Amino acid sequence: MSDDVLRVKNITQRFGHGEHAMTALDDVSLDVRRGETLGLVGESGSGKSTLARAILLMRRPTAGSLEFDGEDVTGLRGRALRRHRRRIQMVFQDPNDSLDPRFTIGRSVAEPLVAAGMATSERRMRVYEALEQVGIPMDAVTRYPHEFSGGQRQRIAIARAMAAEPEFIVLDEPTSALDVSVQAQVLNLLVRLQEQTGVTYLFITHNLAVVHHIAHRVAVMHNGRVVEEGTGEQVMSDPQHPYTQGLLESMPVLYRT
Repeated sequence: MSDDVLRVKNITQRFGHGEHAMTALDDVSLDVRRGETLGLVGESGSGKSTLARAILLMRRPTAGSLEFDGEDVTGLRGRALRRHRRRIQMVFQDPNDSLDPRFTIGRSVAEPLVAAGMATSERRMRVYEALEQVGIPMDAVTRYPHEFSGGQRQRIAIARAMAAEPEFIVLDEPTSALDVSVQAQVLNLLVRLQEQTGVTYLFITHNLAVVHHIAHRVAVMHNGRVVEEGTGEQVMSDPQHPYTQGLLESMPVLYRT
C-alpha cells in the first residue's frame, strides 16, 4: 500500500468563460501521506478553500485528477461517490456550518452515519463513542448547539467528522474563530485523535504559527499555486519563497524559530 493516501495531480480550477474566466487553482500538485498532518497555508484568496472543495469533490476540477488510496476518484458519482464520502470528512471554521441549530447534537453527529446507511442501534453507539472521544458528555445528545460554548461546538463538529471513522479529514481554519486558550485545547485534541486513530489531516489555515504546532509538513499557497513545501521546521526556519518570507515577517516575534 502506498504511503500517500491522497495525490492531487495538476489540478486546475477555473470559474467563468473566455476573457472573463478566473483561475482559482493553477496546476496544483501535492501528496498527503497516510497518518500525517499536512498544513496548507496562505492568505484569503490564495486558493486553499477552493482546493479543499476539489479534494472533497464538492466541485469538479477543470483539469487534473485526484487519487485516494491509489484510486482515481475524480469522476466518482452516485453510490460510489457516497461510499467515498464516508472515508473523507470536513470540519469547518464555524461549527454552525456543520451543526444545524434546529437539530439536537445527537442528530447532527449521526448525520454522516445515516447517509452511510448504518443501523439505528449501531449508529447510537457510535455517536456516544465519538462524543466521548472529544470530551463531550453523553447527555449532549438531547441538547442543542446554542447550549454550548464555541469551543464545545467545535469539539462536537469534530465528533461529527470522526463518527464515520474516516481515513482523511479536511480541517478548514478550525481554530481561527476561537480564543487563544481554546485554540490550544482543540489543537491538542486533534493531535490526540490522530495518535489514537491514525487519521490523516489536511489542515488549512492562514496562520503559520498554528501549522508549526500541529503539522508534519507544510505547503504554502499563493495566487492559486503551491509555491513552497517542506517540514514545519524547514519552512519556519529557512523559507525559500518571498511570499513565505512575508508571511513569517508578519508573525509575532515570539512564534518565530
